[in-house]
Amino acid sequence: MNIIASAVVLAVGDPAASSRFFTDHLGFREVLVAEGVIHLSRDDAASDLVVLECDPEPRSSRRQSAAQAEVRVCFTVTDLAAEHERLRREGARILEPLRQEPWGEWVLQLADPNGVVIQIVEWVPPAGA
Repeated sequence: MNIIASAVVLAVGDPAASSRFFTDHLGFREVLVAEGVIHLSRDDAASDLVVLECDPEPRSSRRQSAAQAEVRVCFTVTDLAAEHERLRREGARILEPLRQEPWGEWVLQLADPNGVVIQIVEWVPPAGA
């Protein structure tokens, strides 16, 4: 297998609201907009995002159980402290403020208007590592 690209697909109630969040706060751009679907990309991202309008009536029990799973979109960045301050100033919905985990990772969690959790991290080795 030779994987040449990847995308995270998010099924949400309001794709336009999620798209605005990702374009306004996280620097994505819309590369395709069609009925019920928006494809987002960044030149420096390892993965694209596809935001779909969710089906209000799941077609199978498999989809119903999948809808109960917790999903987080995670991005690794540099200078997370500056990003935290920028996002705070822009009024992004911050679920968990900037904090450092015991293993050295700095983490910040946001939510888009549809409740999609976005985790932004920066790896900083702990002292003495």
